[in-house]
Amino acid sequence: MIINELLQKENMSRYRLSKESGVAMTTITDICSGKAELDKCMAGTLYKIARVLGVTVDSLLENNKERADDYRCSFETFKSNICHQVKDLGDIDFIIETLEADEIRKLYDRQWYRESLYLLAMIDYLSRINSLPICTNYNDIRSQKLEKPHFPAGIEVSYAATGDESIKNKAMENAIPEFMRFNIVESEVRNVC
Repeated sequence: MIINELLQKENMSRYRLSKESGVAMTTITDICSGKAELDKCMAGTLYKIARVLGVTVDSLLENNKERADDYRCSFETFKSNICHQVKDLGDIDFIIETLEADEIRKLYDRQWYRESLYLLAMIDYLSRINSLPICTNYNDIRSQKLEKPHFPAGIEVSYAATGDESIKNKAMENAIPEFMRFNIVESEVRNVC
């Protein structure tokens, strides 16, 4: 189990991981014993653990799989992880780390277009609100967009329950322009816990 390996490498106890991450000791024990599967854990829980261990959520999940190269978390989990990273790093450090790692290009080259476009939209949005110039390295990707609008899970559930088209229309009206450019309906990137 990857968590046990990381704990051993960091010479850290499960108890210390629990205290520093704020994740319940029972949850840490369940994860370490294999009773709870990492890919079934909440994104916030994974993020807290990853932050203390000095790794990314993706690396936790990828290294936990038999074939790491095939692992792809859900898009909702990906979005949550990105928002948590922005919150923890701050806008400027997030922009710098993302651009230095060339993560947008790596995701695009893997043909993970939703993830690539979401990350690019986040970089463009944070650049705009911080009055920073737009990085031109991704202009070729900026010319792309998803075939149809991608709505957050909460909007999809509300629409499915009511059939009220105005739910989707209102979400699109309130969406952040940098995300809508790629057909990603996103209006809230700051409200993460």
